[in-house]
Amino acid sequence: MTAPTRRARLAGWVAGLRGWRRRGLTCGLGALAALALPPFHILPALAVALIGLVWLLDGVERPLRGGFGTGWWFGFGFFVVGIHWIAYALLVDAAAFGWMIPFAVGGLSAVLALFMGAGTALAGYLWRPGHAARIGVLAATWVLAEWLRMWVATGFPWNMLGTVWMPLPPAVQSASLIGALGLSGLTVMALAAPAVLGDARSAARSLTALVVAVAPLAGLSAWGAVRLATVDPGTVEGVRLRLVQPNLSQTEKWDPARRELNLIDQVALSRQPGFDAVTHVIWSETASAFPLNADVVHRFMAADAAPTDGLLITGAPRVTTPGQVPFQVWNSLMAIAPDGSIRDTYDKAHLVPFGEYVPFADVLPVQKITPGRVDFTPGPGPRTLRLKGLPPVAPLICYEVIFPGAVVRPDDRPAWMLNLTNDGWYGLSPGPHQHFATARLRAVEEGLPLVRVANTGISGVVDPLGRVTARLALGTRGTIDAALPGALRSTVFARLGNALPIAAALFFIVAVALYNHKELRL
Repeated sequence: MTAPTRRARLAGWVAGLRGWRRRGLTCGLGALAALALPPFHILPALAVALIGLVWLLDGVERPLRGGFGTGWWFGFGFFVVGIHWIAYALLVDAAAFGWMIPFAVGGLSAVLALFMGAGTALAGYLWRPGHAARIGVLAATWVLAEWLRMWVATGFPWNMLGTVWMPLPPAVQSASLIGALGLSGLTVMALAAPAVLGDARSAARSLTALVVAVAPLAGLSAWGAVRLATVDPGTVEGVRLRLVQPNLSQTEKWDPARRELNLIDQVALSRQPGFDAVTHVIWSETASAFPLNADVVHRFMAADAAPTDGLLITGAPRVTTPGQVPFQVWNSLMAIAPDGSIRDTYDKAHLVPFGEYVPFADVLPVQKITPGRVDFTPGPGPRTLRLKGLPPVAPLICYEVIFPGAVVRPDDRPAWMLNLTNDGWYGLSPGPHQHFATARLRAVEEGLPLVRVANTGISGVVDPLGRVTARLALGTRGTIDAALPGALRSTVFARLGNALPIAAALFFIVAVALYNHKELRL
C-alpha cells in the first residue's frame, strides 16, 4: 500500500468515527495540541492534532451542530491540559478552596471551549471535504474564535496559538505586523495543511495546496530572520534597573506575622552590592502587603530601597483614606522616592474574576481567593506614566499583559512597558512560562521593550524584538541588574491593532461562502 493510500485510509477512518470514540479522539487531539504551548513547545504534536481536527470535520454530518461539537470537544481537551495549573492557586488554601478545583479547571475549560466550538460551527457551515480551501476556513474561523475570547465576558485570551513559536524568534516577528491573532491563524493554516495529502486528488494538486498554505508563515519567518539581523534597538542611556525577585510562597507572602519581615527582606535584597550603580529598583505585584498610600511607617521602610535620585517601583494595595465611604481597595503600582513620597500611581483595570472580585456576588456563595473580603476596585484603564529618570512607561499588572492591542494608550505611546505580577499562586507549573511567553509577544507587537518583575519568577527584560536580555528563572531568589532596551518606531500592529487579521479572516470567509453559493447554483 502506497503512502498516499495509507493517508487517505487513515483520513477516512478518522472522518467516519461516531459516538464516544469520536468524542474521545477529538478531546484527546485537543489535549495533544496543548503540548505545543509553553514551556514544552512540541510543535509536531500540534500538527498531528490539527490534521486530525480537519479529518474529523470532514466526517461531520450536520454542519452547525456537528461542527460545534467537534470544536467544543477539541477545545475542552486543549484547555484542560493548557490551564490545569489554575488548580495550584486553589491549593494555597485547600481547606477553603480545594473543592472548587473541578469547577475551576473543568468549568472554565468548558466555557472557553465554547469559543472554539463556535468557530468550528461556522467552519462546518462552509466546509467542503476534499477542498483545499477548508484549511483556510479553519484558520479564519480560529482567528475569529480567539478574537471573541479576547473580550467576551471581560475576556481571557490565554494560550493563543501564536505563543507556540516563542523558541523560534524569526517566526515571532510576524506579530509586529499581524499580532498574536494573525500568527495564530497562520499557525493553524501551516500546521493543518498536511491534511490535504490525505485527500482523494492528484499528488501534484495536494502538494501545491500544501505549499500555498505554508508559504505565508514561511515567508514572514524569512523576513523575521532579516529583521533580527538588521534591527538594533540599543539601550536607554543613564538607566540601570534592578529587578527584585524574593521567591515567596503565597503562604509566606500573606502571613500576617511575616508581612513586615518580607518587606525588610526585599529592601535588603534591593540594597545588595551594586546598589550605588542602580537608578531604579522594581518590585513585583503586591510586593508590599501593606497599603503604602495609607501606611506611612511601612512606606518609609520601603523607601530605603529607592536609589538616590531614583525611585522604587512596587506593587502594593491602595486603599481609600480613613473614614471615606465606601471603603475601596485597588491593586496598584506605586513609584516611591527616597524621601518616602509617592510620585505616581497606577491602579489595575482588568481584574481577575474570582481572584480579585466575585462576579454575581449577590448570587454566588463564594469569596475571592486573594486575602481580604473586600473586592478590588478596577482602575480607569491603560495609562502612560512619566517618572523621574525614565522614559514614558505603560504599567501593566498581572494578566493585563495578555490582551493584544490593549496594553498601551495609542494616543500617548510610551517607550517601554512594565509588567508587575505574582505568579506565586501557580507554583512551578506551566502557568508562569505561558504568562512570560505572552508578555514577550506584546513586546514584539508594540515594538516596545518590556520589563517583567514576578514574585517567584519568571522576571526579565525583553527587547522590542522579543529577545530576553536578562532573566531570573522560575523559583529563584535574587536580583538582576539590567539596561533598558530602546524602543522601535510604531509597528504596523501598534497602528492597526487586530483589524488586519480580523479583516483577512472575514474576507476569506465571505469569499468561500460566495464561491460555495455559486457552486451550488451551478
